[in-house]
Amino acid sequence: MSFVVYEFGFLFPRDTISAVMRRILSAIVLTIIASASIAVAQRDETGEPAPRFRAKTTTGDQFNNESIKGRVVLFEFWTTWCKYCEEEAQLVDDIAKEYKNKNLIVLAVNVLEPDQKVKKYLADHPRTVPIVLPKDTNLAAMYNAQVYPIYVVVDRDGNIAGKQRGAAGERGLRRMLRRAGLESD
Repeated sequence: MSFVVYEFGFLFPRDTISAVMRRILSAIVLTIIASASIAVAQRDETGEPAPRFRAKTTTGDQFNNESIKGRVVLFEFWTTWCKYCEEEAQLVDDIAKEYKNKNLIVLAVNVLEPDQKVKKYLADHPRTVPIVLPKDTNLAAMYNAQVYPIYVVVDRDGNIAGKQRGAAGERGLRRMLRRAGLESD
């Protein structure tokens, strides 16, 4: 039996399937693959252990799974061109200040931008939370950071307590922190 490689690299028997059927099967297979990829990227990870990570801030502080044990961590994934990120930056800084004495670590992780661009942006838009540059972490890949901002909260046991893709607002951030066991005063 001979095979023909047809559209998108799939192999189909030449004798048994017409060109139209091969196209239909190719489309079906691609739809299944795309749906599975989306499902994996969007599945609810709440309660699962946080992926192993490393991060170094612009001030030289280093974090990893071991160093955050017993503390709640809020990861904020952002970019300089994201208007929602800019709008929520002060909110994130304020929450970090409010929860500082409750063992909250906030790490603002820039995603895929050159260091100099981020540093220039921060000179015009100062932040009070630790900033992590793309070259100093593997976090963006771990959390599939492609839409901004993205917020991820990791609880004291190292499990994901909440995840928000897109602007969360104050209520959304506080809700995720409550799930991680933090209450405001």
